[in-house]
Amino acid sequence: MILFDTNVLLDIATADPVWLPWSEKEFRVAATQGPILINPIIYAELAAAFATAADLDRWLDPVVFQRLPLPYAAGWLAAQAFLKYRRSGGAKTSPLPDFYIGAHAEVEGHTIVTRDPARYRTYFPNALLIAPP
Repeated sequence: MILFDTNVLLDIATADPVWLPWSEKEFRVAATQGPILINPIIYAELAAAFATAADLDRWLDPVVFQRLPLPYAAGWLAAQAFLKYRRSGGAKTSPLPDFYIGAHAEVEGHTIVTRDPARYRTYFPNALLIAPP
């Protein structure tokens, strides 16, 4: 099962001129393997790109996307990773919700499609990643 990081979905939703080809390709490949997974954090981060909740909900077609709840075990793992990040001098510009996506994937064994793999590799080494070369 494949969880899509917000940045990849935003590339598609906003037709990002740089990342759209890569993101669309990964989306198409993943969609042939089953539903595209999102969670409430990803939903909230995507919301900024849409005028209304109804527009976002239409874009997140339930035939294509599966909305997963956040497991409590991921909350613990996200907090521990975030603390490690902050103690190692991480900037406050990287909020806890970013860590929740990696923790969710690691706890439930989902692959993450992202174009920002560094944090996942550092703080969630057991999470499988699909990222640009």
